[in-house]
Amino acid sequence: MFRLKLKKKKGIIILVIALIIVISSAVYNVNKYLGWFREGNSAKYSLENVQKLDNSPIANKNIIFLGSSVTLGKGSRDVSFVDYIEKKDSVSVTKEAVSGTTLVDKGKDSYIQRMKNKLDTKAKVDAFVCQLSTNDASQKQPLGKINTSMNLKDFDTSTITGAMEYIICYAKQNWNCKVIFYTETKYESKEYEAMVTRLLELQKKWNIGVIDMWNDNELNNINEKTRKLYMLDNVHPLKAGYLEWWTPYIEKYLYGYLQQ
Repeated sequence: MFRLKLKKKKGIIILVIALIIVISSAVYNVNKYLGWFREGNSAKYSLENVQKLDNSPIANKNIIFLGSSVTLGKGSRDVSFVDYIEKKDSVSVTKEAVSGTTLVDKGKDSYIQRMKNKLDTKAKVDAFVCQLSTNDASQKQPLGKINTSMNLKDFDTSTITGAMEYIICYAKQNWNCKVIFYTETKYESKEYEAMVTRLLELQKKWNIGVIDMWNDNELNNINEKTRKLYMLDNVHPLKAGYLEWWTPYIEKYLYGYLQQ
């Protein structure tokens, strides 16, 4: 009887240890890949603590934001600069963002398909803001070439350039609004660097706005301690990164560009 009780106790102890290991592993992975318990996602950076501005230059504007995980807020519990701007600046936003998606038209979740199928073309829109997706770079999608045409049907949406031109043209035609692309802050990627260069070439053709965080040396000049506070990884900001780093920069651009 004593041996049976001892064996039972040992079994319970082993089970508890196994559960602790499983839970610890799950917490570690959630923190590593989603950043839930990182300092940069602590309560002081929460949306609830953000104060509205009394006289925002873009108050009551209607802005569509189209993008993937960076626009969504993958590393910050689905809170991104879009949500901070919506609250701080009293802006009406449409946040159409799905993680892992591309500019290149390769399925129902691509930028183009979601733009065509999920966004109301009859809505009043003051600005259309599109993320230059890092997924196209990481998946090594073809860059393509700039088309001499400005007709929607002429763009090769199986390439990054063709997809960008299609998105710009579609937004201008359907909402007759200001079109703006925004880039990532600097990280190691020759493919994304080529995309930024192409975007700046398209800016000249289409007369669009570009929030170019990639090439801003002052913005990117942060130390490793601050980077750890601001970023989940090379691409995805935490709440602190959005609130203190990206949002003021993007706001400043929108303040100027939307009043032109």
